[in-house]
Amino acid sequence: MAGVHEVAPVTEAGGSPSAKVRVLMETIGRAIMGKAYAIEQLVVGLVARGHVLIEDVPGVGKTALAKALARCIGCQFRRIQFTPDLLPSDITGLSMYDPANRDFQFRPGPVFTQVLLADEVNRTTPRTQAALLEAMNDFQVTCDGKSYPLPRPFMVVATQNPLEYAGTYPLPESQLDRFALRIRMGYPSPDQEREMLSSHRSGEPVDSLPVVLQAQEVLELSDAASKVRVDDAIAAYLVSIVDRTRREPHFAAGVSPRGSLSLYRTAQARALVRGRNYVIPDDVKELVIPVLAHRIVERGVRTSSERGSAVRVLQNILSELPVPAG
Repeated sequence: MAGVHEVAPVTEAGGSPSAKVRVLMETIGRAIMGKAYAIEQLVVGLVARGHVLIEDVPGVGKTALAKALARCIGCQFRRIQFTPDLLPSDITGLSMYDPANRDFQFRPGPVFTQVLLADEVNRTTPRTQAALLEAMNDFQVTCDGKSYPLPRPFMVVATQNPLEYAGTYPLPESQLDRFALRIRMGYPSPDQEREMLSSHRSGEPVDSLPVVLQAQEVLELSDAASKVRVDDAIAAYLVSIVDRTRREPHFAAGVSPRGSLSLYRTAQARALVRGRNYVIPDDVKELVIPVLAHRIVERGVRTSSERGSAVRVLQNILSELPVPAG
């Protein structure tokens, strides 16, 4: 069900944080062609110490994108294929009786890793989905009253298919709120698809990707992103966007404080990825949809096809609010 991949030899990724990030994105792009925007958002989530949900129809490369990231960073990686019969203990682990010690010993589950691929996370029941809540929020797992810390960095990359597909369960709002970003892949263009077919003639491109960043470097990138300057005017702009979602009559619930913090941190990470040590309004604007849309609870919405109204309302909010100048 879950395993640890063998890492390829390390390749030097350059000195500055932005240079290292560029090498990482370019390397992932060798296997995931024509998806530069999705790759950048995934890397922004990594640098921001956030979790990422990749949502789209089957077969567009969701799992391949997650595996490519895991291949390119020297972190422990495990994959869980979510199925209807999966139990919470299959994710977190469980206490088992040890006859030699006459005591119960905790056996860690596959969540004890650095990059966890939760593949097709909405194909298991809400009870099992909830097993990830503490890990994603507190970076620990509690079993029989004892807490066990997870390794750092720790990132969940989850994939899910639209809810209209058979055998899927909606993710609870508390689960969605723990994902920093939601990414859409989309279909490739005809030229990109021809290039993809050519690249698969001699095998799976993801399997040949080199490691370009080690775990310590990922932590250093996150530290560097946390020091990116955010002007007071931009912070106020961010808060005004979030506040508007809470006063929007079309929404049953607006964006939580966790959502505003995610927007703040991902804006810092995007600035670093773009080679800046300061956030500009475009960093916030470009991340509003992927960071906030999935956190909003709309009135009377039951299927993913109806959720587009949240995106439209957020776009209207962005068009109405004045953008900080200078």
